Amino acid sequence: MRKIVIAGNWKMHKNQAESLAFVQAFKSEVENVGENQEVVLCAPFTSLTAMSKSLHGSKIKLGAQNIHWEDEGAYTGEVSGNMLTEIGISYVVVGHSERRQYFGDTDETVNLRLKAAQRHGLIPILCVGETREQRDAGEIENVISNQIKKGLAEIDQSNLIIAYEPIWSIGSGDTCESTEANRVIGIIRQQLDNKDVPIQYGGSVKPKNIDEIMAQSEIDGALVGGASLDPASFARLVNYQS
Repeated sequence: MRKIVIAGNWKMHKNQAESLAFVQAFKSEVENVGENQEVVLCAPFTSLTAMSKSLHGSKIKLGAQNIHWEDEGAYTGEVSGNMLTEIGISYVVVGHSERRQYFGDTDETVNLRLKAAQRHGLIPILCVGETREQRDAGEIENVISNQIKKGLAEIDQSNLIIAYEPIWSIGSGDTCESTEANRVIGIIRQQLDNKDVPIQYGGSVKPKNIDEIMAQSEIDGALVGGASLDPASFARLVNYQS
């Protein structure tokens, strides 16, 4: 059975005090999460240590938003796998479109980051998706196939999550139709050796559309941006109605 994973990607939001206030308000809202469902908070690096202590013993897992492919070295501003595992991190987002667009990540460096995550026992969430221009040009399948092929070279598919995030939908309020997201995620699954890899949808996921998204046969969760910043909003997503 494929695991359901609902993950909040806070991006560059919340200091330590704000993160801990969120945790205190949110923990009680997810006590009834099923055994087959994971709830993940991907917070800024500065909040992870404090959150790890606060979440100890809870059902909520912590994720980081990036990882470097080397274990140490002269890589200013980066963070390594052993730094993350030391503070109890379980997941890490890899290849988010913002990292690709603003910070130079390529399919090749994404692959190296995935390998580093798995080497340290972290579960990577690989993000793939197309731009509006690529979609309009009918290139969705080619773009995503290349991202999957290059990103997953020599990657253990038993320790992996994939997030389909159409780039044109992220932060725009323009959600991909749930049936179309389901279709694309089905295409992604066909390329995998392990058909049980959880595949999330991400891109303007909100309380008003989560039930429809999660009703789709191929969608195994969500990678959530803005709607994960409010504890009540994110709790509604986690406790979706199937």
